[in-house]
Amino acid sequence: MAFAPSTRPEVYDLLAVGFGPSNLALAVAAREHREALPEGDPLTIGFLERKPAFGWHRGMLLDGATMQVSFLKDLATLRNPASRFTFLTYLHERERLVDFVNHKTFFPTRIEFHDYLEWAATQVADQVEYGVEVVDVRPVSAGGDVEYLDVVGRRPDAPGELVVRRTRNLVIGAGISPVLPPGVEGSDRVWHSSELLDRLPSAGDARRFAVVGAGQSGAEVTAHLHDRFPDAEVHAVFTRYGYSPADDSPFANRVFDPGAVDDFHRAPAAVKEMFYAYHSNTNYSVVDLELIEDLYRRVYAERVRGDSRLRIHHMARMAHVVTKPDHALLTVETLLDGRQHDLEVDVVVCATGYEPMDPAAILGETAGLCARTDDGRFRVERDYRVTTGEHVRCGIYLQGGTEHTHGISSSLLSTAAVRAGEIVDSVARGRAADRVRT
Repeated sequence: MAFAPSTRPEVYDLLAVGFGPSNLALAVAAREHREALPEGDPLTIGFLERKPAFGWHRGMLLDGATMQVSFLKDLATLRNPASRFTFLTYLHERERLVDFVNHKTFFPTRIEFHDYLEWAATQVADQVEYGVEVVDVRPVSAGGDVEYLDVVGRRPDAPGELVVRRTRNLVIGAGISPVLPPGVEGSDRVWHSSELLDRLPSAGDARRFAVVGAGQSGAEVTAHLHDRFPDAEVHAVFTRYGYSPADDSPFANRVFDPGAVDDFHRAPAAVKEMFYAYHSNTNYSVVDLELIEDLYRRVYAERVRGDSRLRIHHMARMAHVVTKPDHALLTVETLLDGRQHDLEVDVVVCATGYEPMDPAAILGETAGLCARTDDGRFRVERDYRVTTGEHVRCGIYLQGGTEHTHGISSSLLSTAAVRAGEIVDSVARGRAADRVRT
């Protein structure tokens, strides 16, 4: 179901770029805001998404892989526990609520949670235009003030035809992009972990794999390949001495609470740096302890049998890799002494993370309206609105790219529901204020 042209407003109150979980939570919050109004005049809201359908890290929906956040941190519960868009409502409609309760877990599989997100996305699909890639945002002035933004996009099937949507407020939630190590290019034999499930059918009867990276994705890919290819060697290459466990203890987890966003936003710059120094091990380059222990059991059991398929190259890095017609030649450098050795493998999987989207690249010339910090990043208010001059009457909001102002959870599921509600409330207040002025 797509946004019907006949119901598309001439000017949106709120238009969002991207339709991942964060903007899906925004759609849910906006829908419930409209339903809560005692009478008409709801916010008009729409979304532009470059993909042809909703999807979230489909290449890493590995069997058995679980979420790292509680199911209660879904699209709505922390904002509105009575919402019809909660994970528990989804379970009830799928007739699995009792079974899930008996499962005694707060952490559903990633496959199940993705199904929940798709379930929610279908209920707000009338607000989404899929297959539109935003390429520019143009300010529209009236009487000296910037009143609107024209969001410009293209469709893959008609690249020469521009799609233009006008809005009073813009939310950028374009997500993150996979990152390969410096100097490494993807190929038929060198993949990013985000491509794993799409690429694996082409691996055929591969006998040797290398997995680069010490984080959760690297550990999950290592375990998955070890299971799926029972006769193949799997070489795990990472710069740490061993996999480091994620700190998910109760007090440390408070860094993901909505209240922590308030604390972080008002903290001095030096304190913000301390936040990251103290609590980066809750989210970055860390692995669930249960998975670490599982991988260690595998390594030890194979040593007992004298048949080591799972091989750990710690304190090591991928110096470079060359793709050959029938293999990839990976050069591994040991950091302890600088010595190098070559590994001939069928596939190299780089679980080397992601980088946040650059909002300036999406905004184009409109980025010039945004205030910057001393280090060149956008200034962002507590309600996720980018600071602009008084002559800019329209709002620009960010979902992602605000770690420097809102902390570790600023683009994660942990605060998605609350964050979405704050943005909707901010837009609604702004519209009400505009109508008072006019």
